[in-house]
Amino acid sequence: MSIDTRTTEQLAPTKHQLDVAEPLSTRDLFDVFQPVFNRIAGGAVEREQQRILPFEQFAWLNERRFGALTVPRSRGGYGASLEQVAELLIALAAADSNVAHVYRSHLGFIASLGSDESDVWFPRIAAGETVGNAATERSGAALGTAATTLTRTTDGEWELNGTKYYSTGSIFSDWIQVTAQIPGLEERSHALVKTSWDGIELLDDWDGFGQQLTGTGTTHFRGVRVPADHVRNRDGRATQETAVFQLVLLAVEAGIAKAAIDEGVHLVRSRTRGFNTGTGSVAREDPQILQRVGELGAKTAAARAIVLQAARELDAAIGVLGGEPLLANPQELTNACEVPVAHAQVVVPELVRDVTDGIFDLLGASAVGRSKYLDRFWRNARTVATHNPTMYKARIVGDHRVNGTPMFGLNAIGEVKPSGGTLTE
Repeated sequence: MSIDTRTTEQLAPTKHQLDVAEPLSTRDLFDVFQPVFNRIAGGAVEREQQRILPFEQFAWLNERRFGALTVPRSRGGYGASLEQVAELLIALAAADSNVAHVYRSHLGFIASLGSDESDVWFPRIAAGETVGNAATERSGAALGTAATTLTRTTDGEWELNGTKYYSTGSIFSDWIQVTAQIPGLEERSHALVKTSWDGIELLDDWDGFGQQLTGTGTTHFRGVRVPADHVRNRDGRATQETAVFQLVLLAVEAGIAKAAIDEGVHLVRSRTRGFNTGTGSVAREDPQILQRVGELGAKTAAARAIVLQAARELDAAIGVLGGEPLLANPQELTNACEVPVAHAQVVVPELVRDVTDGIFDLLGASAVGRSKYLDRFWRNARTVATHNPTMYKARIVGDHRVNGTPMFGLNAIGEVKPSGGTLTE
């Protein structure tokens, strides 16, 4: 099926077209994006080895408006469900986990939009624009607060000042959603700024051992002028946004597992060397090797299935993004979204770590050679899994099940004071 990928202005649907627009199948969406995923996979290892940020690859996806996946068809997007998005992200992450990770902030932002805000942002996103994120600091600010500030100017606008770290995706994006503190206001606010505006400096200084090409670096905001209608004041409660943020990461992990097992199988098929302690069979016929491949393949399939099930449960709670959620009560909505992603988060990272570590069981010492770069799968998966610690999620979902404690998602990181005073050696 041929799908129109023109901008919103070019599409200009009539009311009749809006009423009869049929949902696109997952196959339709893969027809649009799989050729791009294949191109992206082509240079993934070289980019990781030489630290080449995927600006070109991100642009290929934006040409086809990958960022408009969840924008309704009636608003110029693809109208994809979160289950369909998760399937596409798994495939994209298998091609290059860095590129898939970049869309986390963008998709989370879309999930946070109310109906009034969607009138502003859907046309921009449908035209191919993307939104990055700048929330986390190394400023020493207390948990739940921000050292980055928004202050009123005499002309009724705002001025943004501060420094953020872990600004994943922002260096590739048109816009950044910046978490900031308005003096005198307890809740944090968000400024939406264009990356091209004066006073914004984006650095590629992320020094993690994995996911090195996500643009997860420092961003400085120095006297950035922000129009009044580009400031969002929110109450800080967890919503579907945090669940979508986590769903993207889970899909990235499942994609990494797929890439790892596929590469392991490829190497097993071509391996002719063996050990005298083995069965004497070539690797592709060795029953122990085949059993291990089967185990790792099953864990890869399980990770994928768990992620897709979580996505289906989010779809059932949220409905169409940018509209009114199917569950009107905010806490019921949060519970319905956070429980499935928390379940997935407790299980999926362990499955993926087993796969990315286990592929070395299939091969000899040559598998650790730098030219093969197989360690990238483990490093990238381990890095993704650190974003939202599993042990906390297990406790939260357990407390919810046993005691009925409301679910909540990750929406703040900051300094925490010891309860018993200062620590001593």
